[in-house]
Amino acid sequence: MSRPLRTMVLVAAATLLAAAPHGPAMATDTAVIPKRVIYPGETIDAGALSEVPVRNPARITTEIAYLAEDIDGKVAKRTLLPGRFIPLSSVREAYVVEAGSPVEVNFIQNGLQITTMAIPLQPGSIGDMIRVRNADSGAVFSGIVLADGTLRVGN
Repeated sequence: MSRPLRTMVLVAAATLLAAAPHGPAMATDTAVIPKRVIYPGETIDAGALSEVPVRNPARITTEIAYLAEDIDGKVAKRTLLPGRFIPLSSVREAYVVEAGSPVEVNFIQNGLQITTMAIPLQPGSIGDMIRVRNADSGAVFSGIVLADGTLRVGN
């Protein structure tokens, strides 16, 4: 391939790449950043966030929050600094069940339902499988956290 032809091909390829969408940042040209320091364990409120333009989306190498709704009500897993993009890996769902706080556990199978109280050995969000200790027998087992703050064991 001749040098001028090769240069034209490279320029055309660069133009196509520049025009191609680069993930979610191209769908929207704004992202959210904290207005103030948000500490680990703190629930994120939409009022603590600002929208900023994304100048060079190709430089973003991790999934970040583009909309306040994406992270409103979630909990920071690490310190989030003002003026910095918020990686989605730095936030988690709020815990519905806290370790050490008694919860109701329901075992349901083939029409049989047994309800008991247990002490979670770890915190959990909706849909998480966590380990709990039966308050009466001391037996340790796992259950799935439901939206109402109870655990389901069995089918």
